[in-house]
Amino acid sequence: MSHTVLRMEGIDKSFSGTHALKNINFELKLGEVHALLGENGAGKSTLIKVLGGIHQPDSGSIFINDEKVNIRGINEARKYGIGIIHQEIVLVPFLTVAQNIFLGHEPVRAGVVDSKTINADAQEMVARLGLDIDVTTPLERLTIAQQQMVEIVKASSFNVKILVMDEPTSSLSDEEVEKLFETIEKLKKQNVSIIYISHRMEELFRISDRITVIRDGTYVGTKNTSETNASELVSMMVGRTLKSFYVRTYNEISETVLSVRNLSRKGEFEDVSFDVHKGEILGFSGLVGAGRSEIMQSVFGALPSDRGEIVLNGNTVKFKNPKQAIKAGISLVPEDRKNEGLVLMNSVSYNIKLASLHFVMNGIAESRKKISALVSDYMQRLRIKAASPEIEVSSLSGGNQQKVVLAKWLAARPDVLILDEPTRGVDVGAKQEIYSIINDLAANGMAIIMVSSDLPEIINMCDSVCVVRSGRIVAKLPREELTQERIMNYATGGNEQ
Repeated sequence: MSHTVLRMEGIDKSFSGTHALKNINFELKLGEVHALLGENGAGKSTLIKVLGGIHQPDSGSIFINDEKVNIRGINEARKYGIGIIHQEIVLVPFLTVAQNIFLGHEPVRAGVVDSKTINADAQEMVARLGLDIDVTTPLERLTIAQQQMVEIVKASSFNVKILVMDEPTSSLSDEEVEKLFETIEKLKKQNVSIIYISHRMEELFRISDRITVIRDGTYVGTKNTSETNASELVSMMVGRTLKSFYVRTYNEISETVLSVRNLSRKGEFEDVSFDVHKGEILGFSGLVGAGRSEIMQSVFGALPSDRGEIVLNGNTVKFKNPKQAIKAGISLVPEDRKNEGLVLMNSVSYNIKLASLHFVMNGIAESRKKISALVSDYMQRLRIKAASPEIEVSSLSGGNQQKVVLAKWLAARPDVLILDEPTRGVDVGAKQEIYSIINDLAANGMAIIMVSSDLPEIINMCDSVCVVRSGRIVAKLPREELTQERIMNYATGGNEQ
């Protein structure tokens, strides 16, 4: 392989006595895709922030093209050709594509920003990557996938040589993922070296040349992608073998808990009907934008329907808002935990109690004793790893944040639990724990709806699966008929015989 463009040797970093990185080594070669793999909280983000100049290492050295460098900030990182595309889009939505690309280093003529040059240069950069985007379009009109492509072009505007991609496909459809991979191949041909962070094993085996694993802030090892497998990498990540990744014991299907009949909302979904039974996990699959989340939001009272009927525990209900749904016995774990599921700047305790305040009141005042018991119970039951119930939930790993969201909604004591993308952005160890929790809930009689874009997850965890396309349920498949090919065939409108 070609020469090394980046070496990070013996990188150490601590925060308030917590050792985040311990003697980490990492290297990147010219024109390669090098995957960085580890559980949430393993230290991946901290290492990348050291490379990007956001954090300064306590000790260790960074070499770019064999020259030792000190990267003291983001602008200095850019001078060395380092660009980072974060999981959350950090562009300005009301500015045009071109304005976003050149934001902070706009060409100026006669003391005025040269818009003509900005547009021309930006369009040339977009074309160089084979992208069909009008650079005069406001960013907010683009899809998430297109916005990520703009992030790549923006990095290219700084003459990027080392590009970091942090979970770039977490919100993309299969078609958009393919376009991203095509762009990555073009960047490789331009000798751009890429550090790729993802929990999706199939992606890593598809596009990476090498994979480095870190665990608990320490370097575990580096493997050539062609010479390893998922089981070996998982073992390196978690320090043990996950013998049974998906945890599911199937139950006898008993009485119906929730019936939905002909639920419709103009422009979103139409004539949606399904039943969920006690102890059942009913899956909802389909392409991004098919209407799955909107259907669940309507059942939960967050999105009004135009017509249709919902029957819960034998009673016809019509929820005007989520508060009524919660009181009746429905909980929804949302797809976007950071914006919709958590109050990030508040404590673990505060977040867990939010949906169940009526259980922890003494008259009109909150009972500290009841809250403490509730929070302690769910932190223990869901194995939430936090130094204290009073620690900010934003400081937890993605897997532990997701378990806090689960705890919040389970504390509301629902009869029906709706899970929308329950393991998105969660590492393999935390995934197994969440699957175990979901399985236990079903075994104890809870009716569960699982919306997921992860087909192996849907196939291995659900009793049956409703496939949604263009706002309609086009098939309901029993467990014995579940295959990725069959689900995708219905989801994409293929041959439905």
